[in-house]
Amino acid sequence: MRNVLIVAHGFPSDPEPAQAALETLATKVEALLPDTKVGAATLACTGALREAVAAQPDALIYPFFMAEGWFTKVQLPRRLAELGHSAEILPPFGREPALPDLIVQTLKDAGPEVILVAHGSQVSRSSHDMTVELARTLAPRLPKQHLRLAFLEEMPHLREVAAHYRAATCLPLFVLRGGHVAQDVPQALEEAGFSGTLLPALGELEDVPALIAESLRAK
Repeated sequence: MRNVLIVAHGFPSDPEPAQAALETLATKVEALLPDTKVGAATLACTGALREAVAAQPDALIYPFFMAEGWFTKVQLPRRLAELGHSAEILPPFGREPALPDLIVQTLKDAGPEVILVAHGSQVSRSSHDMTVELARTLAPRLPKQHLRLAFLEEMPHLREVAAHYRAATCLPLFVLRGGHVAQDVPQALEEAGFSGTLLPALGELEDVPALIAESLRAK
């Protein structure tokens, strides 16, 4: 029996729903991998990572993050090392080779304007760079759509982009539904007078468990 632990950041202000959502994802992934035990822990939920590592000390770590930044390169390895965990940490979800396929399938019937909204940051470029790289990969495969990039914590801000493309389809490039997806994105769209379609967060799409399972199967 192989052990895998899916780890996400979670939401410090309201940690329990994100932890529960990640556990649901882990259950779905495990159902597709009969020889694998899949656990879940968010960094924001007190004690969750410690308990998960204690239950699966040799688990392969699957970071459920969009960008390969400070949390995946520094914070997560440090937290795991403090718990005595030394197993492999895989590249994050946002680096999955099959992710563009999933996004293309999701957006292929969308209208001519598509807004890809990511977290962004005033400090780190990882979210910005990931979003730009992803858009460059997607553009040739979505010739009927114009991909517009927007962010919550850097320019161009979602509110400003959505004000120019009010009838667009908006795909949040986030892994879990939390404060940003549940509150910040809808608020920015409302302030912009947006009347288009807001899709679920990328990590909540129906085919995500199968994508992760297939990736783990190949490891």
